[in-house]
Amino acid sequence: MKKLLIYSLLISGITFSACEDMLEKEPIHELNASEFFTSENDLKIYSHSFYVNDLPTADDIAKEDGTSDYAAINSPSTFLSGNWSSVDQTGWAVGNWSALRNINYFLEHAPKTPVSEEVLNHYIGIARFWRAFFYLDKVQTFGAVPWYDTALNPDAPDLNKARDSREFVMGKVLEDINFAATYIRETKDTYSSLVNRFTALALKSRICLYEGTYRKYHTELGLSDATTWLQAAAAAAKEVMDANQYRLYNTGKPESDYRALFTAEDLAGMPKIAGEVMLARSMNTESRVWHDLTWNFNSPTNGSRWSLLKQFVNTYMMRDGSRFTDKADFDKIEFYTEMKNRDYRLSQTIRTEGYYRENGTIAPPDFAVTLTGYHIKKWSLDDSWHDGQGQCTNSIPIIRYAEVLLNYAEAKAELGTFGPAEWELTIKPLRTRAGVSGSEPAAADTYLQTTFFPNISNKYLLEIRRERGIELCFEGFRYNDLMRWKCGDLLDSGKMLWKGIYIPAKNVNYDLNGDGKPDVCIVDKKPSTTTDGVKYVILGANIKLSEGDKGHLIWAWGVARKWENKKYLRPIPQTAITLNPNLLPQNDGWE
Repeated sequence: MKKLLIYSLLISGITFSACEDMLEKEPIHELNASEFFTSENDLKIYSHSFYVNDLPTADDIAKEDGTSDYAAINSPSTFLSGNWSSVDQTGWAVGNWSALRNINYFLEHAPKTPVSEEVLNHYIGIARFWRAFFYLDKVQTFGAVPWYDTALNPDAPDLNKARDSREFVMGKVLEDINFAATYIRETKDTYSSLVNRFTALALKSRICLYEGTYRKYHTELGLSDATTWLQAAAAAAKEVMDANQYRLYNTGKPESDYRALFTAEDLAGMPKIAGEVMLARSMNTESRVWHDLTWNFNSPTNGSRWSLLKQFVNTYMMRDGSRFTDKADFDKIEFYTEMKNRDYRLSQTIRTEGYYRENGTIAPPDFAVTLTGYHIKKWSLDDSWHDGQGQCTNSIPIIRYAEVLLNYAEAKAELGTFGPAEWELTIKPLRTRAGVSGSEPAAADTYLQTTFFPNISNKYLLEIRRERGIELCFEGFRYNDLMRWKCGDLLDSGKMLWKGIYIPAKNVNYDLNGDGKPDVCIVDKKPSTTTDGVKYVILGANIKLSEGDKGHLIWAWGVARKWENKKYLRPIPQTAITLNPNLLPQNDGWE
């Protein structure tokens, strides 16, 4: 009973400290370490608290790309459009640091457990994996942050220490993930819900790619060791690839294999999908562990009406390997036609021709939900019952083998060592699964250059960035990708309008999915006589046609989204500075 009580305290201890200053209390203040840390089972029980506290939620993964260059949402982020300042809380509040206290408490007391060195290093490695995960997020958000490796008491002299440099913190993060990638056991669990050594290597490739490219493109930091980080990213990814323990999920059904990764409800019963999903947040009907993504992505009121942009949809290739943007007048092709013969991931990410809900109802893009006509379905279950319920049990992939391939490809390209052999190992299999020819490009894609990456001329790097955007669409990567590439200007409305499908004329009914029934009509005023099944989009303050009486739908055209270079890092909140003035100086531009 005492062990059960302690485990309960482990899980709920964060609540106890929510009103205290950052890092001020022990995470489990009634825990007697000498009574708990007595066996491997105790270490195992405690390690479960890391997953409870630190594992990203469904929302963290599936909704994060709402602030990116390829998505429109119903209300632009005030970070870009409003009067946003350092008084706003942005991940520095007390509760945001409680998970670290829990990890450090374990790292202090676990070595006292009478177990073998192998057992101890395994669990220490798991804790250090999650500390690396924690600090990566903090550095991505704030840059320099205080590094804590002990669970501080209220009178600890370091409680109100100054921020450590980015270089110091990321050096410590690298030490943590190196330890994890060395000592965590390789054993895979059937639900892909627990960390193993290969998961740690995958995270290492993510961490090192981020830091290497951030240092390469943010020359204002004056850091010269980007190459070292990129080499580490490539090496970690290659070790996962060479181990042959994970592989892409590919049953030879390019029209459905990709989306199956995001609708699978029981990874233990789907070992081939678990063979790609290296870490997931598992859902469970019996335990009532649910999420509400289907509701969010199909409700006109419950979600943010996330929609893809035309500029990004243009990057999906034709299945024969040619570029859609090489077609004549590619930007004025109507929706039904533009979806034809494209990369199958497009029809598995948004609603297109032939999409049916489980109740047998054909489901075109729904303009009660979508803002642009590109209606996201990637995370949605097909049973429309879920549209009004927060009870979805499809698992949420957090780390996939596909990301490892992309991390390896990008690191090699940034190092200038990517060629045909690396293409065969990485980009080709991803495209083959999606039914796209895996042939290499003959030259750099001028559309990608002019629309997204004007400073990139390497044909391979452009294709890798294309592939990363498509493969990882709405999996929570894009914002941080833009930050590390120093492409924040793509969030500015002057650079990237929220552009939707092309409409040749107002007051005309359009069939979006080829079923012979009209789905949408763009009007200045809803007509007195309407057609069944047609959604009438009324032009006005929020939405217009780019050419007046025809053109692309433009959402939130009157709201300016402004990018400033200071926004590559968030400010330290004023509340935190008031409590600890040693956190100054403030991040550049936020003084």
